[in-house]
Amino acid sequence: MADNSLDTILSGLRRFPDVEASNLQAWDATDKLLLETASDLLSPDSRVAVIGDRYGALTLGALTAYGVRNVKVHQDLITGERALRNNAANLNIASGFDQLPLGAALFDDVDVVLLQLPKTLAELEETADAVARYAAPGTVLLAGGRVKHMSLGMNSVLQRYFADVQPQLARQKSRVLLARNARPVTGLPPFPVADRNSELDLTVCARGAVFAGTKLDIGTRFLLRYLPDMPAAGNVVDLGCGTGILAAMYARSHPESKVTATDQSAAAVDSARATSEANGLAGRITVLQDDAMGSLPDGSADLILLNPPFHLGASVHAGAGLKMFRAAGRVLAPGGELWTVYNSHLQYLPALERFVGPTRVAGRNAKFTVAVSTGRTGPGVA
Repeated sequence: MADNSLDTILSGLRRFPDVEASNLQAWDATDKLLLETASDLLSPDSRVAVIGDRYGALTLGALTAYGVRNVKVHQDLITGERALRNNAANLNIASGFDQLPLGAALFDDVDVVLLQLPKTLAELEETADAVARYAAPGTVLLAGGRVKHMSLGMNSVLQRYFADVQPQLARQKSRVLLARNARPVTGLPPFPVADRNSELDLTVCARGAVFAGTKLDIGTRFLLRYLPDMPAAGNVVDLGCGTGILAAMYARSHPESKVTATDQSAAAVDSARATSEANGLAGRITVLQDDAMGSLPDGSADLILLNPPFHLGASVHAGAGLKMFRAAGRVLAPGGELWTVYNSHLQYLPALERFVGPTRVAGRNAKFTVAVSTGRTGPGVA
């Protein structure tokens, strides 16, 4: 007989195709605490929605350890979606969950919502609004996070959308906030938002989950200083596009180029698409949700622009950047250029040389370095 205890299920999960390392795991104490806190609410007949399930721990735990028959799940990252499917296959689970966007269909006929608390209050507000707006009035929301990443602001956001918000006792440095009795929601959803950036003369659009919101982050600002030095290129990729600022600025200055904005985040892709439309560039920018350009052919890009993250979830880890460098080495055409801005303390130059090709420093300030790497003939070495 299969061992469907929660501990056994969690211990067998993998992060793949996301970055894997000995100090990174596919679940945390919050996943376990959320499921155990919800245990009295979970039965085979429960109608459950899961939000922010990083690698499938909440969805697969509900299905296997608690016998829930149907789970609707929203994951912002395409790597999380794929990891859930991979982990389900490893557990011989072929059905029982549906992966959906954050919207009305996710909450239709739901009575329990399990949420891994996001990093930003903006993302939490977008999520809380969606639960209050679309779920039935009696729906119970359980929102969990690591105590060190939680703030009283999270309680305040939930209290704007729910009449009853009760912090539960912390355990293993995690805590659950239980929210009931959703307040009536009127008007349009609060996201996406759009702001005019006078510095760039650009309208920037953002959903709640996107890094920096509608602001111009300082790394992108520094890379844009070198926009006049970047070559005119036929096929250009803004890798990890966020709100699509780099793609929009390059497309506007090079109307002959074909620009692709790609990100693993659904919220980022939606934001970049809205930014391109708001600035009259929709016909010039293709927006694509993908994992490190996995769907783009080898040697297909003449220019790649990259402001890589240095976090994996809540962990500071270079793996995300290195994965992007490997991808750039594969997708970049021989002689093409990768323009990367990164925090100087990360010392990425050896990795760029290894995975992409000959690399020079185009500029440096007190915080950031802009490097230009020239693609080799054929994919970069491993």
